[in-house]
Amino acid sequence: MWAMVLKEMRQVRRDRRTLAMMVVLPVLLLVVFGYAARFDVAEIRVVPVGDQVASAAQQLPEPFTVLAATDDDPVDVLRRGDADVAIALEGGTPTAHVDGSELFTAQASQQAFAGIAAAGGPSIDVVVEFNPDLETSAVLVPGLGGLILVFVGSLITSLGVVRERQAGTLEQLAVMPLRASDVFVGKVAPYFVVASVDLVVVLGVGSWLFGVPFNGNPAWLAIGSLLFLFTALGIGVLISTVSDNQGQAIQLALMTVLPQVLLSGLIFPLSSMAAGVRWIGYLLPLTWFNVLARGVMLKDAPLSALALPLGVLALMAVVVSTLAVWRFNTELRPAGPGDTDLDPARRQDVPAEVTS
Repeated sequence: MWAMVLKEMRQVRRDRRTLAMMVVLPVLLLVVFGYAARFDVAEIRVVPVGDQVASAAQQLPEPFTVLAATDDDPVDVLRRGDADVAIALEGGTPTAHVDGSELFTAQASQQAFAGIAAAGGPSIDVVVEFNPDLETSAVLVPGLGGLILVFVGSLITSLGVVRERQAGTLEQLAVMPLRASDVFVGKVAPYFVVASVDLVVVLGVGSWLFGVPFNGNPAWLAIGSLLFLFTALGIGVLISTVSDNQGQAIQLALMTVLPQVLLSGLIFPLSSMAAGVRWIGYLLPLTWFNVLARGVMLKDAPLSALALPLGVLALMAVVVSTLAVWRFNTELRPAGPGDTDLDPARRQDVPAEVTS
């Protein structure tokens, strides 16, 4: 038994990556998620509609932050994402239109307005838009569709590619007249189809079973899902290129999935996170997919409001896919002299005895 203990200790010591994950990862998760796991809302953005409301809105206490007044329709202000609350004078009574797609912010707004009235302040009618009953499912289901894409794209894809390397079939592709991009697309195409079906099923069943509305243009969500899925699949391929076995692939995939679950705004509001942790959330693709999916499904947001998440997802898809193809090319590049590329055009000068 003691001999086995010594052998395992030496093996763990030699496996620097696993040892680092066992020691560093718990501390890192504690620090990051300790700052992220908060349900309180630090700031509620308010836009007054009309000059008559602007002066009175300036008297709102914290956590309200009053922005510049506008004459636009209050629902359109919320639909564009310009504010969390839009206050307008309707029938002589100030009415606060609250964005119900941001669950915790909407609940905090209701409590704050109720506290103002209880303290003898002005009575303000509160109308919750896009999610009148503040249903949790209406906020979670759009993001869960993205979470499914993350699991299929990052975890399942990385395991599939690593399994081929362990079986020895991946190296056989190096002697075939294929470009790295061809191999990359061929590898991820089945996972792309499966993930797309999963997304349709999750959103369809969620809308039917939980009554989640779908108010916007499906085309914008489809385009965003396509970009997001390419990013997730690229991450899965990148994980596979730095993993020697499926155990390492699972560890690295979980390191990319867990932050996206907790730091993307899917569970905890981004506004309640510390500034440093919040910026980590802005670098995660699931954050922007959440913004896009909620904007399309719940708010029927215009293209001007969806341009930012679509643009960020497009940039991430290009960068991650390019890195994945480059790493895949490195993995498949044969070690023989003169055979440095998978492009058939550059293999014409390779001697026949080398290729044979």
